[in-house]
Amino acid sequence: MERHGRAARVKPTAIWRHGAAVEPGLAAFASTLQEQRLFERGTTMAVSRAPGRLDVMGGIADYSGSLVLERPIAEATWAAAQRVDRPVLEIVSLGRPPFTIPLETLAPGGVPARYADARRWFEESPHRWAAYIGGVILVLAREQRLPLTSGVRIVVASQVPEGKGVSSSAAVETASMAAIAAAFGLPLEPRDLAILCQTAENFVAGAPCGVMDQMTCVFGEPRALLALLCQPAELQAPVPVPEDVELWGLDSGERHAVGGSDYGAVRAGAFMGLRILGEHAHVPGGYLANLSREQFEQELARQLPEEMAGDDFLARYQGTRDTATSVAPDRRYRVRAATAHPVHERWRVETFRELLLEPAGEARGRRLGELMYESHASYGRCGLGSDGTDRLVALVRAEGPAAGLYGARITGGGSGGTVAVMGRRDAAPAIARVADAYERQTGYRPHVFAGSSPGVAAFGTRLMVL
Repeated sequence: MERHGRAARVKPTAIWRHGAAVEPGLAAFASTLQEQRLFERGTTMAVSRAPGRLDVMGGIADYSGSLVLERPIAEATWAAAQRVDRPVLEIVSLGRPPFTIPLETLAPGGVPARYADARRWFEESPHRWAAYIGGVILVLAREQRLPLTSGVRIVVASQVPEGKGVSSSAAVETASMAAIAAAFGLPLEPRDLAILCQTAENFVAGAPCGVMDQMTCVFGEPRALLALLCQPAELQAPVPVPEDVELWGLDSGERHAVGGSDYGAVRAGAFMGLRILGEHAHVPGGYLANLSREQFEQELARQLPEEMAGDDFLARYQGTRDTATSVAPDRRYRVRAATAHPVHERWRVETFRELLLEPAGEARGRRLGELMYESHASYGRCGLGSDGTDRLVALVRAEGPAAGLYGARITGGGSGGTVAVMGRRDAAPAIARVADAYERQTGYRPHVFAGSSPGVAAFGTRLMVL
């Protein structure tokens, strides 16, 4: 099958040899499209695929310029797009009712709508989830001059579970944008694809995420950690997962939302701290993660209040430089903890990477685990912990290195979602015991994320005819 150019006529039941976990998924997706008659037979469609991600180290420090280490997971979103001769955006997300948006809504009078107007429209719609797909269309129109003169039909099938902190939204966005761009013959560089999808999530879907999720969905490689310096999105050499080490994700069952108030408040608190420190010191590049731990603890931490009311901050400093969040006058913010987190987290992530590149050994595994536990505790100080994730981390700690489990931490935006766990490759029985214990204590059976898969850039975009 060809990745670009002339459409390849394929049999949806065929098994392609691109990858054991990927090509059968493509065959199954094509079969579903055919069985449900979601596209007309004999017409060309563009297909893309994007995995979710497991945030191993870095997490919320991304918007403060930290290094982050991310793993693409095996679960992924499939998207197929086709131009249509009707002035509509037809969205079919398998498992949801189909939704049609008149192009006039996204481009009144042929002029792409402002992001704020589109965001309000989706917020008032009973199909708010469609903002993650409608948003990528609007961003392509505004930023890449995609002509909204003909419509598009897009079908999405996602195995990335929602609300579990594994970037289901970024997987939908990146798979959808890649397929739509290919359907319209619009060339996109992979890095541009990721950043444009972040724009859609920030300003149309209204979720103030950093860029690490979209970059992992695009550039992730199996059996390696994506290393991204978020200043704003500088790819570094991927870090191979050592042969003696394995990673898992355990879902707490507590729904995570990157647009939730806790995540937004911690992000706002970090930018409040950046603004305050700017009165006392030079912050290199404007990123908190560029401050040394020593300078922060010895000179700068005392300049920050433990907490600060939003109205007091606005009266003195007027606002922050963050365009994705705002400071609410009637809210209190944990400024010091939110500001300290990225300073210390970058050091933890850098040390974590160095350890992964060292020779195998039990001492290395224990030190890696300690860094994960420290990161988890820092999330808690920021206010982004949860009962379920704390319980899972405690259960992993109780199993400990003797059972092959080195460490665990809450992931992504926190406040629920998934815990990342690192251990020996033979520690699957200990992971099963943790899941059993969590189910006994809470009544909820955690989903276990295991394995990885390639991102959008490695998979490419396939032109297909059913």
